Amino acid sequence: QVQLVESGGGLVQAGGSLRLSCAASGRFRSINAMGWYRQAPGKQRELVTVMTDAGSTNYADSVKGRFTISRDNTKTRVYLQMNSLKIEDTAVYYCNARYSFVSVLDAWGQGTLVTVSS
Repeated sequence: QVQLVESGGGLVQAGGSLRLSCAASGRFRSINAMGWYRQAPGKQRELVTVMTDAGSTNYADSVKGRFTISRDNTKTRVYLQMNSLKIEDTAVYYCNARYSFVSVLDAWGQGTLVTVSS
């Protein structure tokens, strides 16, 4: 039973930067991975980046070189540093955690809106 809370979204001009945060809390045996997804208007939800418990990462080609995922020492908070933002990055960004309790489950945050203007 994991709850996720995102923060850090907002309005930014193209070329600017934002840093998103996601805090995990609750009861679980282990967290296997945490990551970020996004959903733009009229589009399907897509994976942005993921970090495993061991610290390995994966990025969508569209954000590679511009976005960076990181975590704190407790492994219960992850961040998404977004640089060189483009208009097409506009979306609701969702934090995700895959964890084990009585079975393997996925938790989702409420989402935080990132709007990139021209």
